[in-house]
Amino acid sequence: MGKWRRQDRLPALKSPSPFWSKDRHSDRRPRLLARTRIIGALRAYFERQGFIEVEPAILQASPGNEAHLHGFATEIIGPDGVRAPAFLHTSPEFAMKKLLAAGESRIFAFSRVFRNRERGALHAPEFTMLEWYRAGAGYEALMDDCAEIVAIAAERAGARRLRFRGRESDPFVRPERLSVRDAFLRYAGLDLFDSLGVDGRTGNRDAIAAQAMAAGLRIADDDNWSDIFSRILSEKVEPALGLGRATILCLYPACEAALARVSADDPRLADRFELYACGVELANAFGELTDSAEQRRRFEAEMAEKQRVYGETYPLDEDFLAALDSMPAASGAALGLDRLAMLACGAERIEDVQWTPIFDPARRAKR
Repeated sequence: MGKWRRQDRLPALKSPSPFWSKDRHSDRRPRLLARTRIIGALRAYFERQGFIEVEPAILQASPGNEAHLHGFATEIIGPDGVRAPAFLHTSPEFAMKKLLAAGESRIFAFSRVFRNRERGALHAPEFTMLEWYRAGAGYEALMDDCAEIVAIAAERAGARRLRFRGRESDPFVRPERLSVRDAFLRYAGLDLFDSLGVDGRTGNRDAIAAQAMAAGLRIADDDNWSDIFSRILSEKVEPALGLGRATILCLYPACEAALARVSADDPRLADRFELYACGVELANAFGELTDSAEQRRRFEAEMAEKQRVYGETYPLDEDFLAALDSMPAASGAALGLDRLAMLACGAERIEDVQWTPIFDPARRAKR
């Protein structure tokens, strides 16, 4: 679910009571019970359609290979004392795609996932991700899933509207489908295609920088095309998405494809979409890439960028890359369960819908 966003800023809390204090728990409990009902209803939704619930292992050889995602490192110590590096996963994606390669066709999981350097109103170092895959289906089928999921969550929470920071969205109206290009034209007044190469893999940094500055954004000298794209998205586009009804933001530039395949209709675009409600990103979905050589190239480029920005890299999961060549055509999505519960309950912070929020070292140090 990507980079830190400006929308995540809220005033610091003034030393609230611990979540386990009776008064605070009493206030939080209705939202927690709604969360539990939402999970149960979503589980039933997938089971009615013949999905199998799986339990992806949390310990992995790689936490993921996106430049701006940060994992938690640990190690596995064998009975003989031999140590091997390991990571808590940032997503169950690698493990679940291996199950697709093994022959599973419809799978879903409620996974605890872990992301370092993330904390705020919409981010937590540990949270729950709902991830599901449909073998043999186009990613449009996932758009239909997302519409059903939003409606189910609201119904189980007893909500007529999704709410966040004064913004509202009707969960019972089908989401609008809006291409990234059209969204940038509508909300930022610029055409992304003016800065994209003909193959979609490369972008003209100076062209998009000029567009961004014309739109009133500040650009750093070391910002690349992707950095500027993300800034325009977060500051100009995202706050306007999912107002009134949910938005499915689709057809991303191919250079922002991540693990998605390039569109068969236009090589500048990728089969990727994100779901938004109340200006909040809820889900990220792909028509999955199954070309291991292309995926390796993308991972290596991401790790080169990670080294440039953060001075570190993560290993590639070679088993995952090998499994891709046996994986069937499929589409998959990852949805932030905590964020969905937040909006359905009208909560202000992600920890308001987590049964046991992870401790905050900064607050602990102030005691």
